Amino acid sequence: MTLTPAAADKILSDNFAPWVLDLGLTVDSLDADGQGAVLRLPWSDRLAREGGGLSGQALMAAADTATVIAVSAARGGFVPMTTVQQSITFQRAVTGADVLVRARLTKAGKRMAFADITLCDAGTDEVAAHATAVYALLG
Repeated sequence: MTLTPAAADKILSDNFAPWVLDLGLTVDSLDADGQGAVLRLPWSDRLAREGGGLSGQALMAAADTATVIAVSAARGGFVPMTTVQQSITFQRAVTGADVLVRARLTKAGKRMAFADITLCDAGTDEVAAHATAVYALLG
């Protein structure tokens, strides 16, 4: 079963905490091979830290959420899962621009999934952060 962006947006609205939904994430696209997803984190002054850059907490939450959508795309729908590990490196500040969050599964097994996530300033397409994540698949 191929997941559509509309179905992936419904996964967001049905399965995430209200504060995550407050980030305003939307699914821009899903990879044709079902191994990745691109989410858009819209710019908001509410998510900015002192100095005007998008907060690291918002970027980490966006990376984590994009991984759930990538795993769901690979599985053809949402399955129970949980984050086992996430690491992020911040490379440059994002100010006044949306962020494109590209999560790509590097391995998806029966019980574990591994992802590589790139967060880019949508205005310049420059990498703002890079993350990796490991998920336990519970269902």
